[in-house]
Amino acid sequence: MNKKWIGYTIAILVIGTMVVLMVKSNLDKPEVIDTASTKATSEAVQGLGQGETPPDFEMKTLDGDTVKLSDLKGKKVILNFWATWCPPCKAEMPHMENYYKKLTDEDNVELVSVNLTTAENRGEKAVEEFVEAYKLTFPILLDTEDRGMSDYKVFSIPTTYILKTDGTIDNQIVGPMDEQMMEQLVADVE
Repeated sequence: MNKKWIGYTIAILVIGTMVVLMVKSNLDKPEVIDTASTKATSEAVQGLGQGETPPDFEMKTLDGDTVKLSDLKGKKVILNFWATWCPPCKAEMPHMENYYKKLTDEDNVELVSVNLTTAENRGEKAVEEFVEAYKLTFPILLDTEDRGMSDYKVFSIPTTYILKTDGTIDNQIVGPMDEQMMEQLVADVE
């Protein structure tokens, strides 16, 4: 009878491990939201819709420079909202850095990384330490006025908007992206 219970315990552990791995793999996959086909059920979709012009903003970078979103019109823009304590954001950052390093002027792409600074426990200090630890070289904007959550309706992070050269939204991605996904999303933009 003792061997029987050991067998049951092992079977339960194996099944439990499989369930945890399946759930984890589903959580790690980003969700590309086709906002055009879900416009009628806008309550179900967080954020702004495809074809909309996102609200303009002007934010300081971690280096003290100022970035105004409307000044980037004419370029394809990857507009990413994140926080230092977010595990999927941490997973995404090395991919963003690799993608950023490959960008050239001919690509006509701007990476705009907006830290939800009001959601950080230690504010700007946490962001500085994160940037140093991950050796990030792209500009980090500091959302000190909660614009991400209020104007962009970002409630799940990371959330990324892909903007067309005319400044309108082409796509919204909820969840982490890898380098290949960024390349494909930008390539698909008009």
